[in-house]
Amino acid sequence: MTSLRNIVTILLAVVATGGFILPVAAQYESSSSEAKITPVERIIRESNGNINISIPDNILELLLSDQDSQKRQTGPVIKPGINKMAGYRIQVFSDGRSQHSLESRAKARGSAIVSRFPKYRGQIYTFSSAPNWYTRVGNFRNSKEASSALAELKRAFPQFASEMRVVKSPIVIIK
Repeated sequence: MTSLRNIVTILLAVVATGGFILPVAAQYESSSSEAKITPVERIIRESNGNINISIPDNILELLLSDQDSQKRQTGPVIKPGINKMAGYRIQVFSDGRSQHSLESRAKARGSAIVSRFPKYRGQIYTFSSAPNWYTRVGNFRNSKEASSALAELKRAFPQFASEMRVVKSPIVIIK
C-alpha cells in the first residue's frame, strides 16, 4: 500500500509541474528476483527515468478552467438575493455644527443627488451618529468604482465638492 502511495505521489507531482502523462502500468511479477523490486524502481528502470503522463483533453480542460475561474474571482461570491459585504460609499454630507437643521440638510443633499442621478435611487443613506449627521451615496465594491463616481458627483455639484470623499463602508449588493 505504501508503494502505491509513493507512485501516486510521484505522478501527482509530475502532473502539478506540467508533465505529460502516458499510461504506465507497473506489472508485478511473482518471481522471487522481481518481487524485490518496488513498482517505483521498476518504472524508473523501464522508462530510463522519464515518466510521461497523458491527461485526456476533457479532464485537462476541467483542470485548467477551474484554475482560471479561481484567478478571476477576486472578491466575495455574489449570490442571488441581498448580499452584505465590505465596500465603499461616497460621503456627500457630514456636519455637527448647527444641530437644529442637520437632518433636513442631510436629507436635502441626498434628494438633490437622486434628482440629478436617478441611478442612485435607493442608494442614499442618511443617518446620525451623535452629534453628526451623514449622507452617503452608492454601493461600490472597490475604490476604483467609487472614485470614478466621486469625480462625476464633484463635477455635478461643485458647491459640495470639498465635502465629498470616498469612505469604506458596509454595502448592500442585490442580485
